[in-house]
Amino acid sequence: QVQLVESGGGLVQAVGSLRLSCAASGRTFSTYDIGWIRQAPGKEREFVAQISYNKIITYYADSVKGRFTISRDNAKNTVYLQMNSLKPEDTAVYYCAAVSALGLRTNVNDYKYWGQGTQVTVSA
Repeated sequence: QVQLVESGGGLVQAVGSLRLSCAASGRTFSTYDIGWIRQAPGKEREFVAQISYNKIITYYADSVKGRFTISRDNAKNTVYLQMNSLKPEDTAVYYCAAVSALGLRTNVNDYKYWGQGTQVTVSA
């Protein structure tokens, strides 16, 4: 089992930056791919980015490609999401979640373990 706790959200102006962290506990953390998923008010949860368990492969939604970077430090049991050039439409609750390492997982229902989320608000 994996427990996940997000941090780093907040209020930022458009074109600003934030770095989200996802701290994990559990001995099997390094065997799971980790994804960032977000949910804007009144909308469905949306895949943002995913990093493989061995840090070799990353995937991004088209809406964040070139602006967001996902990374992980397995020694610290932590995954990061560096968000640059933020836009008001990036406003959402951001969740990190763990999924079995079986390739690209854009279907959020595939993710097994979830954190509680952190709010990101981007003002115009």
